[in-house]
Amino acid sequence: MPRENVTIECTEARKEGKSPSRYMASRNKKLQTDKIEIKKYNPFLRRHTVHREIK
Repeated sequence: MPRENVTIECTEARKEGKSPSRYMASRNKKLQTDKIEIKKYNPFLRRHTVHREIK
């Protein structure tokens, strides 16, 4: 099964001293070998921010 579930976390929240938002996403390991970067809504900052894959 090539798809795996990954956790993505907000990159801007820690810089501002707020709690980072986390989402679950899936990616195809064979086609996407680098880390995922998606714009998602962060409810703590009340705006859309870049979320990057973490371990």
